[in-house]
Amino acid sequence: MQFHVPALATTVSIFLLAPSQPLSAVVGTTQAHAHAATGLHVKNGRLVEKNGADFVFRGVNHSHAWHPDRTARALSDLKGLGANSVRIVLSSGDRWTKNDTADVRAVVSGCKANRLICVLEVHDTTGYGEQTGAVSLSRAADYWISVRDALRGQESHVVVNVGNEPYGNNNTDRWAVDTKAAIARLRAAGLHHALMADGPNWGQDWSGTMQRQARSVFDADPDHNTVFSVHMYGVYNSADKVKSYLDSFTRVKLPFVVGEFGYYHPSGDTDEDTIMARTKAARIGYLAWSWSGNSGEDTHLDLSNHFDAKSLTPWGKRLFNGANGIRQTAKEATVYH
Repeated sequence: MQFHVPALATTVSIFLLAPSQPLSAVVGTTQAHAHAATGLHVKNGRLVEKNGADFVFRGVNHSHAWHPDRTARALSDLKGLGANSVRIVLSSGDRWTKNDTADVRAVVSGCKANRLICVLEVHDTTGYGEQTGAVSLSRAADYWISVRDALRGQESHVVVNVGNEPYGNNNTDRWAVDTKAAIARLRAAGLHHALMADGPNWGQDWSGTMQRQARSVFDADPDHNTVFSVHMYGVYNSADKVKSYLDSFTRVKLPFVVGEFGYYHPSGDTDEDTIMARTKAARIGYLAWSWSGNSGEDTHLDLSNHFDAKSLTPWGKRLFNGANGIRQTAKEATVYH
């Protein structure tokens, strides 16, 4: 089974904006929120909790949609290893078995019981326009609306990641329009959580599409409560590329997270050391891919062997115990204090 397609062929070259070409020519003044923040929200370009305390993700992705029987133990183990957050793979039912309202509610309860901030993502959008069977952000919005009863009231504990890697390398010019439309539908449906928007190009945004258009997407959100997420794999194979991309968001005070990254991928040798060092210095969140259960060319991205917290892989040891890793840098959300 295909679990994840995180990156592109090695022939892809990265497009990075020059310092003289930021995300927006002029950094706009954030307007008053259309809906008063009731939980995690963006303030002055950063994600903060209801009480105004900074929240910086230091967590891991877990493939709940494909390994639901592993989730309860995984959440406990990730907390024990020092994580403050987890990004949960869900399915709308278009490509895999649907995670329904009851299941989503159980996942959220598990995150809360383990004092983790929960990022929920719908994976069926992965590579839309290029990947056979992938669905649109509009379908992702349908899904979130269908399970909203599990989400309401959880604004302090849950971030809704609208759609995983919502475009491959085709028609990426639709990214901003479709992202804005999905966000508008979620807000109209009464979902006022912090939202997370992945970049196109299998999440890696090598075309710079999200870089250029993130400001317009943020401003279009009636709640001004959207965080942007890049996935860093083979495209980000040097310190200069990592720093340039991360700095392009912090420079214009747009909320940002590295929603997935690994230490190596067949498309290139990811510079995980710079990712971890730079995110610490800039107080940017990261969520590593992934706890366990990868297949094929992605098997080496498992952080643990067979979901066993006592058997970390080299990647797992690096992430949890290494320099700028989770144990050194994670701080628990104040909502749990």
